[in-house]
Amino acid sequence: MLKQRSAAEKPAVDKDSWRYSTLRDLRINKYIYIMLVPVVAYYVLFYYVPMYGLQIAFKDYTPGLGMWGSDWVGFRYFHDFFNSYYFWRLLRNTLLLSFYELLFGFPASIVLALLLNELRSSRLKRFVQTVTYMPHFISLVVVAGMLVDFLARDGLINNVLSWFGAEPIAFLRESGWFRTIFISSNVWQSVGWGSIIYLSAMSGIDPSLYEASRVDGASRWRQTLSVTLPGIMPTVVILLILQIGHFMSVGTDKILLLYNSSTYETADVIGTFVYRKGILESNFSYSSAVGLFNALINFTLLVLANAISRRTSENKLW
Repeated sequence: MLKQRSAAEKPAVDKDSWRYSTLRDLRINKYIYIMLVPVVAYYVLFYYVPMYGLQIAFKDYTPGLGMWGSDWVGFRYFHDFFNSYYFWRLLRNTLLLSFYELLFGFPASIVLALLLNELRSSRLKRFVQTVTYMPHFISLVVVAGMLVDFLARDGLINNVLSWFGAEPIAFLRESGWFRTIFISSNVWQSVGWGSIIYLSAMSGIDPSLYEASRVDGASRWRQTLSVTLPGIMPTVVILLILQIGHFMSVGTDKILLLYNSSTYETADVIGTFVYRKGILESNFSYSSAVGLFNALINFTLLVLANAISRRTSENKLW
C-alpha cells in the first residue's frame, strides 16, 4: 500500500522540458559528444583562455611584475597607436589587401565551381579538380619559397620575360608589385579548395528545376542564372559573412615570409606590425592593444554583415 502511494505521489516527468530533452540527446548521441570534446578543448585552451591576457593592453606590462603587478595605463597604448606615423599606412594596407582578396579571391571559387558543374566529361572534371585542389595542400612556407625563387632576378619569370627583350624586375623588392603577387598567389592556392563547398551545394539542387527550365526553353547560361546561382546563394551568403568576419585578418603569415623593408609601404599590415612590436621588440602591451583593436574591428564587421544579411534575406549565422 505504501509502495503504491509513493508511486502515485511521484511527480510525472515532463518530456517536453529542456532538461529532459537535453539529457535524452546526450544519452542517445553520447559518442558524438565524446568526439566533440577535443574540438571544444582546443578552442577553450587556445582561444578563450588567452583572453585573460588581454588586460595587458591596458597596463604597462613588465614580465617581472606579472599581469597583476603591472601598473594600469588605461587607453594610453591605443592613443599612441592612433596618433603614430604607421597607423594610416597599416590601416590602408590591411583594408586594401582584404578588399582585393574579397573582390578577386571570393568570386573565383564560385566561378570555378560553375564551370566545373558544366563539364560533361567526368574524367576531365576530375582532372581539373585535382589540379586546382593540389595547391591548397602545399605548405605556406613552400609556397613562399617557390614565389621567392620564381620571382628572383634570375628566376623563372624573369627568364621568360628576357625572351621577349624585357629587363629583369626585382618583383619582391618593389612595393608596387607586392599586392598583385600576394592576391594572385592566394587565388591560385585557394580557388580549387573553395569550390568544393559550392559544388556540394549544387549537388543538392532539385534536378526538376533544371528540367522545368529546359522545357521553358532556357539555355545553359539562363539555367545557371535562374537555377544554379539562386540554389547556392544561401551558401554564398554564409561564406561571405564568415570572410567579412576575418576582413582585417589578412594573411599575416604569408606576408611575413614575403615582405621586406623595401615593400613596407604596401605590404606592412596590422598583423605584421603586431608581430614586430610584440615578438621582435618585446613591446607586449603596445602590440596587445593593436591586436585588440584589430579583433574588435573584425567582430564589428561580422555583426554588421550578419545583421544586413538578416534584414535583406533569410540567410544568417544567428
